[in-house]
Amino acid sequence: MKIGFYIIILLLSFSSFSQEKTDKLPTYFGIQVRPIFPTKFIGDPVTTVSGNGFESSISQRLGYGFGGTVRASVTKLIAIESGINFTQRYFDISVAVPDSNVYGSKTMTFIEYDVPINVLFYVQLSDEIFMNASLGVAVSYKPTDTRVQIRPEGEHYFALYGLRDKSVGFDLNANLGFEYRTKKSGFFYIGGSARVPFAPLFTYAAFYDYGANSNLLSGDVDGSFLTLDFKYFFPLIKNRGTQFLNGPIE
Repeated sequence: MKIGFYIIILLLSFSSFSQEKTDKLPTYFGIQVRPIFPTKFIGDPVTTVSGNGFESSISQRLGYGFGGTVRASVTKLIAIESGINFTQRYFDISVAVPDSNVYGSKTMTFIEYDVPINVLFYVQLSDEIFMNASLGVAVSYKPTDTRVQIRPEGEHYFALYGLRDKSVGFDLNANLGFEYRTKKSGFFYIGGSARVPFAPLFTYAAFYDYGANSNLLSGDVDGSFLTLDFKYFFPLIKNRGTQFLNGPIE
């Protein structure tokens, strides 16, 4: 995604400027993986719609995400952290027409990409252990809508949709965690995050058709979630041998 590339380049440029002004404070590159948990603490993981004898619900399940991270130091205890992540969301869908004794279920997937931009603060607990907290926003991109179908026996037919209102959205992003730092092996981080979108993740539309009878229900799906974050930052490696010397123009 182009926006992620531009932000990473901007951070690297900012880091280069910071290194010149703050005794060569480093920039780190890392990778992360994270399971995604539905929760009632910061949102509603279940959306239920009903009308005219037709009922349907969509429930967020455990998902996952992974991506790359760039951390640009501003001072020894403050940094800017960004990157780009892929997120796979899973939802359980159920449908029911109780009067006709018709029931069904299906799993729906939904994909997002996001670029977090966080201000990170360190608290040094020992020579190698740091606690850090960060707060910022994440720019999310939803590339496609999603759809599944359920066809019970007979002429009953259900079409279930996850429809984006907009492709690009913004989320509040907060993190808290601990990291173990080594010079030779890099940094190892474990922590948790809370993500709260400023708008619904998508609109859930449930369509039921049976002969001449049809019904369409819809409701907003809350995309809030908690994660358990695992990050690894690569160690800084100094170049060996003869180094490039600044020329007379510089």
